[in-house]
Amino acid sequence: MLSWDARKDSAQIWSVLLRQKIGSSECCLEYLENHLHLLDLLVICYQSKDAALNAGSMLRECARYPTLVKYLLESSSFDLFFDYVELPNFDIASDSFSTLKELLTRHEAVVSEYLSAHYVKFFGLYERLLYSKNYVTRRLSLKLLADILLEKRHSNIMMQYISEVQNLVTVMTLLKDSSKNIRILAFHLFKVFVANPRKPPPIVKVLSQNRGQLLSFLGEFHLDKEDEQFEEEKDIIIKELESLPCE
Repeated sequence: MLSWDARKDSAQIWSVLLRQKIGSSECCLEYLENHLHLLDLLVICYQSKDAALNAGSMLRECARYPTLVKYLLESSSFDLFFDYVELPNFDIASDSFSTLKELLTRHEAVVSEYLSAHYVKFFGLYERLLYSKNYVTRRLSLKLLADILLEKRHSNIMMQYISEVQNLVTVMTLLKDSSKNIRILAFHLFKVFVANPRKPPPIVKVLSQNRGQLLSFLGEFHLDKEDEQFEEEKDIIIKELESLPCE
């Protein structure tokens, strides 16, 4: 095993080489594109305490390039990130989440294509993070989910997501989280379900069945600091809930 300094230097060299051009040719990028299995090896390195953080840095450097992101998202090794972010080692878990976020936000067109093709599998894995026992994992995952769904390129994905009852139930569960920060993040997703002018009947039914509890919650839900926009949005959601048919 290389020394700590040697591993750090290797990660820096990787970064420099990937960005290097010879004329119009990106030699190292082209090499990686022809040896994509090397990316899987980097992902597996998260399983090593000694190599994890350097591998993460190298993977985030790879995330600058759409072709590499496309491969990583579609690789079976991508699923490992949903385990890594739950690791008891805080540094490795945090670093792996940073890499996951980078892969899911850097190149919107690539991500949109991936989510469309792997919708069920991806959100099945992602739901585990929203129910994590770890507060940091829940908070970061909820924030990233909002960033993904509210990206303009992902509008079709968002409409599919907010049309499914299980997703509404998950968000409503997070509205009751012990952490106010998570409740606030959950509200910003919940309002998208409620404000949708084309809510499917099953969504309307769940909202109607829980209308009393939701109205009671929203009536007492306030930010620590006065926020006019938040209060306006909350009033709109309350009025929309009040207009739903009784169950």
